[in-house]
Amino acid sequence: MDKRLLQKLAPFSRESSLPTESSREPARGFFADLWAEGGFEALLLLGLVAGLAVAPFWLGGNRLPAWGVNGLYFPALVLLFELGVLLAGRRHAVSIAAIAGPAALFGAALSWICVQALPLASGALAHPIWSMASEALERPLDGAISVDRGQTLVFLLRLVTAASVFWLALQLSRRSHRAHFLLRAIAVIVAAYSAYGLFLSAFFSATIPFFDAPAQGLFVRSTFVNRNNFATYAGIGLVTTLALLIPLADRDAPREAGALAARLARRLEAAGLGGWLLLAATFVIFVALLGTVSRGGILATILGAGALLALAYRRGRQSEGSAGAVALVVAGLAATIFYFGDLIIRRALDSGLDDGGRLAVFTITLRAILDTPLLGYGYGAFAALFPLYRDRSIPTADIWDKAHNAYLEAFLGLGLVFGAALVGALFWLAAKCVIGAATRRRSSAPAAAAAACSLLVGVHSLVDFGVQIEAVALTYMAILGAGVAQAESSRISLSD
Repeated sequence: MDKRLLQKLAPFSRESSLPTESSREPARGFFADLWAEGGFEALLLLGLVAGLAVAPFWLGGNRLPAWGVNGLYFPALVLLFELGVLLAGRRHAVSIAAIAGPAALFGAALSWICVQALPLASGALAHPIWSMASEALERPLDGAISVDRGQTLVFLLRLVTAASVFWLALQLSRRSHRAHFLLRAIAVIVAAYSAYGLFLSAFFSATIPFFDAPAQGLFVRSTFVNRNNFATYAGIGLVTTLALLIPLADRDAPREAGALAARLARRLEAAGLGGWLLLAATFVIFVALLGTVSRGGILATILGAGALLALAYRRGRQSEGSAGAVALVVAGLAATIFYFGDLIIRRALDSGLDDGGRLAVFTITLRAILDTPLLGYGYGAFAALFPLYRDRSIPTADIWDKAHNAYLEAFLGLGLVFGAALVGALFWLAAKCVIGAATRRRSSAPAAAAAACSLLVGVHSLVDFGVQIEAVALTYMAILGAGVAQAESSRISLSD
């Protein structure tokens, strides 16, 4: 072919250069690439995505039947994966030794939960409530460290379910192609639920068809019972889309001079359809997030997005293109807040930032923790224990089945030692993602998304229980698994 003709056609190709031998090969489709990396693992990845897509449908997964289904489905995927590794004689993409510290802390907390649920004869370890119940019923009862063995076992199942999602995402996301596919899928899922939430708010007065959920006004909550919980979920999706959007714009944008607005316009054009879809998802999720009017959720999301933008600079790519990508994101978020943010501002002015009832619950929970600082009262036993400590500082009409502080509730249930072990395991994994996002020069989006989502979830957990809602927890653990898998360079072997 004539060289001049090739030069004329060059602008329509992704690379403005003459074709090489490799570029003449027919390009495979996205799913063909995914399948070429291993059909069995590709099916498991699609199964993981399908499970994450269904998880929020049943009131955010915050009902016993949903816990049971998820508790069977996701561990079954892990079992299939482990059987495949065993039968094929392959190695794990990420060995347990690569996360030995967090795994040891998590294993210690998991073991202690099992001990708390064990039936014990009345003695020093069993909580006194069991002997009191035995006297009231006038028959012998086995005691336990947990004040509610049934709830402790249910919460143990939920913890194992979340760990299964993390392990599966960790193993399937060691290749950058799969990690980015998982993040894109999560972005699409959250955008779909956000659009559904906006639709319900506009046409169904925010009621949830097919489910009996208490009314919460016209606030956007999608399929979640509590709008604050949906705010956490939407925030995770927003940070994920931003993590994908920033490097996409930075990588594909032409390095041309000109005014900032013109450069940003060319940047969007160069990003192609994928960039426009991510931008649309970002807009839909952000509008739904503002529609929740959740002060804590919106503030935590802003902090997470800010951390993401800081990491974009920290990676040593303070180029003009990177600055343009970040400026585009900031300008878009600012414009959306300006147009849709009057509700959140009005609510903050009307009700203020203080919540006396919540602070009273925090104080009572702290007092209960100090009464039994080592043993705890049983993982997930807050609802059974709190009435024993409740006082007149809380109105009698208020129902508190959660502490609205995930850290205090973990320390209440597990005790200070093992509660710190569980929280420390998550912090350790998040720290690995922060380091990976700050040091990796390629494929840093999964680690950056996991680091920013960890900050979002960690901050919001100080004032709410969003991470205790299963759809939120499973989505976050999938992102965290992908982030840890991509925190190390692909040139470093992490297999066992």
